[in-house]
Amino acid sequence: MKLHELKPAAGSRSERNRVGRGMSSGNGKTSGNGKTSGRGHKGQKARSGGGVRPGFEGGQNPLYRRLPKRGFNNPTRKEFAVINLDTLNRFEEGTEVTPELLVETRAVKGMKDGVKILSNGKIEKKLTVKAHKFSDAAKQAIEAAGGTVEVI
Repeated sequence: MKLHELKPAAGSRSERNRVGRGMSSGNGKTSGNGKTSGRGHKGQKARSGGGVRPGFEGGQNPLYRRLPKRGFNNPTRKEFAVINLDTLNRFEEGTEVTPELLVETRAVKGMKDGVKILSNGKIEKKLTVKAHKFSDAAKQAIEAAGGTVEVI
């Protein structure tokens, strides 16, 4: 291999086609586009600022309007990161389990709008659990194991 034979890897170098920027843009007479600079002749897409918005179908009723809408999306909905009781067994006896500790130990991925403890599984350790919400069964199970529950 010689210096003059070096080439970048295929597809690693590409330059954006700057349409409508004159003869020196690489779309000049030599490339067959001449004066139109790769925009073709006339029409909405040839004009500066021309084009249609996403979803526009030329005046035909667009797909997003033709399809039926169902249900209701609550803009103020709170989504909780949920964790089950059996996951809390990984902590040492007497630990104070907080949402920050759960995120730190990767028991939950992200806190979202808070942490909710659910009653799936059994808890075998005495823990102080602090969370934003608890299911009733989870609260009873933690207290039955000798732990305490604190709503943040």
